[in-house]
Amino acid sequence: MKLDPLPQLLRMFFTDWMVQQRNASQHTVKSYRDTWRLFLRFVAARCGKPVVRLTLSELTATQVIAFLHDLETVRGDTIGTRNCRLAALRSFFGFVATREPELIAQCADVMNVPTKKAPIRAPDYLEPEEVQAILAQPDRSTLIGQRDHALLSFLYNTGARIQEALDLYPQAIRFEAPACVRLYGKGRKERISPLWPETVELLRSLLERVPRPADAPLFVNRYGNPLSASGVRFKLACYVRAAETITPTLAAKHVTPHSFRHATAVHLVAAGVDVTVIRSWLGHVSLETTNHYAQANLETKRKALERVEKPKTGSPPSWRRDQSVLDWLDTL
Repeated sequence: MKLDPLPQLLRMFFTDWMVQQRNASQHTVKSYRDTWRLFLRFVAARCGKPVVRLTLSELTATQVIAFLHDLETVRGDTIGTRNCRLAALRSFFGFVATREPELIAQCADVMNVPTKKAPIRAPDYLEPEEVQAILAQPDRSTLIGQRDHALLSFLYNTGARIQEALDLYPQAIRFEAPACVRLYGKGRKERISPLWPETVELLRSLLERVPRPADAPLFVNRYGNPLSASGVRFKLACYVRAAETITPTLAAKHVTPHSFRHATAVHLVAAGVDVTVIRSWLGHVSLETTNHYAQANLETKRKALERVEKPKTGSPPSWRRDQSVLDWLDTL
């Protein structure tokens, strides 16, 4: 009896294709792994059998569509997360199509499942006074407070993604003038970000209090283990709640570590920094992503509006004088 190829194909997909051939990053491998954990459990539950009994023929486009619907309606995932899960599934079935020609039709059906368009919202960024209110909350007399203050200040200074900051090693920091830091972002892209003297002093003081090896993560918990993104989000939520008493506008905002990245981008735009410089600063692949922040900044829009010539006073235009037209438009 011929064994089902699913286990072997999954093993080859992760160990050979993703790691050896694509040289995918550890974060990408983990993301794809989590997608397949969820998908296999979902299909097994629908088929009424354990995961180990599933066959490749049961992983159809219909199951994929049902799985994506479940992600949004039951798990409450965003459209962006849904599309990332779909990308992981598509990638596997594209791999399968090259090794199992008789399954090309099944693979094509999965590959044709469309990504979902999501509304493009303006970034919910922090105003300068809101950033300062949050940074004032950690108790810097304690080690945890000093670490949190340094981390949040670093996020605001560099606009780094949270994982980029948590992966920071002391050897990546240049403490001498001109101070800067080497960051590794998505797709293993490397960029250099300047550091303010104040940020340099915060990082130096933290290292003096808790020395770290040159090639070990700088931001660690009380047990010396690297901080997790979820741990940072939990601590930040506590600081935001405390800062709301000082700056009530924070109560209406959903603040995450990524909010500091948004704030950095918008404040650089407001300061008149060229968008190409901001793109390099933040490590954006496309300039369109950077332009998104330029559109979000209200202060920049206000200044642009002030430069526009005001309409001359006098008799209103003919279309305003024709009241019958206006009355008709009001009925629509």
